[in-house]
Amino acid sequence: MPGWRLIRTAPASGAWNMAVDEALLESVAAGVSPPVLRLYRWQPATVSLGYGQRGADQVNLMACRRRGIDLVRRITGGRAVLHDRELTYAVVASHQGGLFSGGILENYRVIARPLLALFSRLGIDGELVTGKPRGTVAEVAPNVCFTAPSTYEIVHAGCKLTGGAQKIQDSAFLQHGSIPLDLDLELLWELLNPTDVTRKAAGLRHLEHSVGWINRWCRPAVDIETLESLFIEVFAATLGLVFTADDLSAGEQRRARQLTHSRYGCDDWNLRGIPAENSAASQSS
Repeated sequence: MPGWRLIRTAPASGAWNMAVDEALLESVAAGVSPPVLRLYRWQPATVSLGYGQRGADQVNLMACRRRGIDLVRRITGGRAVLHDRELTYAVVASHQGGLFSGGILENYRVIARPLLALFSRLGIDGELVTGKPRGTVAEVAPNVCFTAPSTYEIVHAGCKLTGGAQKIQDSAFLQHGSIPLDLDLELLWELLNPTDVTRKAAGLRHLEHSVGWINRWCRPAVDIETLESLFIEVFAATLGLVFTADDLSAGEQRRARQLTHSRYGCDDWNLRGIPAENSAASQSS
């Protein structure tokens, strides 16, 4: 099995994190880089909007400012995610032959295998679902990613454990996803429900029964360093991969800076939905 790059970047802003993911996608698509597994964190905590979530009505901007929460829009689809106390990963690889050669849904299924192994190692019985959102939850909290599982996502006790979104560019694809360690449901509701306070009590009840996080079930609680190490171990073992620790190349850093300046750090992109150059359709799970 060809070697993969393992890149673990320092905690960074939402704009930088999304710019790095796109720079790596371009690098793999151009044949400059072998496949990549990237692990990263967010500083400050960030709300990421799906590519199709255009407009300031998708998030409570005043609450974000008051709470010191960053905001960015992804190149991948899906709904809003609060990135805070979580493991965030990006898989960037060719989808033309090899491990990933069956299309978008098959990519999700392959990546779900190490995710299931991870939860099993933590003593959490994860179940792979085909993705039939529960309408009531989606209606009460329509902007929130973790309220409804999609194809080849994982649930435990009826609660979604991980969210992921995917984009194909030329011969490569990017799937990035999040696995919350801890989650503040009150904060989640406050940030992602801009106007309707009348349904807060009902919304919180539905979130409690639909959203999962690692330390909701793990005793003693798992810390992020332990979770990241275990994630790398089971990802390599489950898929038969060999990782080489690496850093961003000079070209990838330069491209990420360009994307931060021209796109992910700009309100035109994040709130008004000005499309990306050469953008292609993205899929979300």
